Amino acid sequence: MISDRTRSVMEQAKCIYNTHKAGWESSRSGEYVSIEPQSGDFFFAKSFDAAVRAARTRYPERISHTMKIGYDATFFMGRMES
Repeated sequence: MISDRTRSVMEQAKCIYNTHKAGWESSRSGEYVSIEPQSGDFFFAKSFDAAVRAARTRYPERISHTMKIGYDATFFMGRMES
């Protein structure tokens, strides 16, 4: 279960993502973006870890939400069929 605070951060970050979705998906598809919704700042990186690290470096006491640009899910956890 996630906390109300975390859920709120996720929802706010998704709103920010949707504002920039068309531009980001055409120019940065496959990259990661970590969004800190209180400030509205966002951090792009080639890896999930690097995006999170950038957000945590700038806002160490805040929660950010990280997504993979152009994908429905940030991670795939499951079985690959061959």
